Amino acid sequence: MRPEDTRGTGGGGLPVPMAWLYTEYVADELLRTGDLMEPTTLEFRAGRDALALTMFLSGLLGEAPVSGTLSEARADELRVLTAYGATWRSWVCERLTESERRAGPGDPDVALARAAWRWLEETELLAADLDAIVPAPWEPVAGDGHEEGGEVQVWTPAWQLGLPLGHLAVHLC
Repeated sequence: MRPEDTRGTGGGGLPVPMAWLYTEYVADELLRTGDLMEPTTLEFRAGRDALALTMFLSGLLGEAPVSGTLSEARADELRVLTAYGATWRSWVCERLTESERRAGPGDPDVALARAAWRWLEETELLAADLDAIVPAPWEPVAGDGHEEGGEVQVWTPAWQLGLPLGHLAVHLC
């Protein structure tokens, strides 16, 4: 987003990604208000980025006041969009492609959204393996070398942890 005032020194300045920064701020506030995770953790970042990406790509910009609360209609829309499922990933990919096409090359908001998506998809976080709960802890578990002290280590893309965290934060707002 370029500054609207082109008089003086502001005309040829760097574009400022205000739309992305605003959605990131609102997502951060929603997660902090929900008090679900320490703000210094990677899980918190995953939740913030997943929620910000959802708001940015859905056009929910400007709908949340600075307090970090959403109208009931917008909160319902976000709950639907962040409901866990395989469709969110494909929805993000489609919307990012459409946003890049509409905004054109070099748009700083879309560039930051793309960087957030890249981080969410490429970063893997250690998750609880709920399927590993089935065998009793005293039974040997046949594994593939990813075990530590009898526990199965499950690494998952950050968005798979961040999306439910963002969803829960919206429920708590």
